[in-house]
Amino acid sequence: MTLRARLHRQLHIGSWPNGRLTGLNIFVVWTILLALLVGIVATEPQIRIPYQREILIAEFVFGMIFLVEYVGRIYAAPEREGPGSAWAKRWRFILSPIGIIDLIVVAVSLAPFFIANAAVLRVIRLLRIVSILKFSRFSAAMREIGAALRERSYDLIVCATLALVLVLLGAAGLYWVEGSLQPKQFGSIPRALWWAVITLTTVGYGDVYPVTTAGRLVGSIVAIGGVLLVALPTGIVAAAFSDAMQRRREAMARALEDMEGSIPE
Repeated sequence: MTLRARLHRQLHIGSWPNGRLTGLNIFVVWTILLALLVGIVATEPQIRIPYQREILIAEFVFGMIFLVEYVGRIYAAPEREGPGSAWAKRWRFILSPIGIIDLIVVAVSLAPFFIANAAVLRVIRLLRIVSILKFSRFSAAMREIGAALRERSYDLIVCATLALVLVLLGAAGLYWVEGSLQPKQFGSIPRALWWAVITLTTVGYGDVYPVTTAGRLVGSIVAIGGVLLVALPTGIVAAAFSDAMQRRREAMARALEDMEGSIPE
């Protein structure tokens, strides 16, 4: 087995039976957890100021680990199944969603050592939270749920379209009914959109609300429609989650049966 094949076997979950984590993957998972912990704790001034040197060292170590992992995944990418040359497969990984996430995490982890602007640094340090997205690679459940949601993407798009239509109609209705009465809140459709979104999601902060009978009627329609529309994607996501867990249980049962069948009597 070549070095690239061994590295691919260590880094990619699908290369191992039942998608279990390898020792290298477990190390990366712990690195992600520690990087998140340091990133969260570093936002507290009483901790960041006295331990600034230690935090910088930890950030550098995490950044280098993520960089080595990223380069290793690019190097091992040609071992993945599928047609194409070695560099075509590498580019396929680099431009994939998880490859872009890996690149962002590396850039965000190492950027503080090359940027001096304090305001930009605060944003970059906050973006380190995106490293939590790397867990989708290591979680079989997340992969199953993602596949189930992709299967129901059309249903979710329909729900999102209906919600958008209702929000726009509600905002236009309040602009037409109360635009002259409350110009600051409903003087334009963009201003009324805030109220429409909050009403549709049934949050209701109370900072903006209609004062006329016609305006309250429009608000009631948007609120009732919001209750119905929020229930639709909730049911779709719940069904997708249930299907994903069922497939996971069936796959584990088949793997167990295969293992038992391979054991000689």
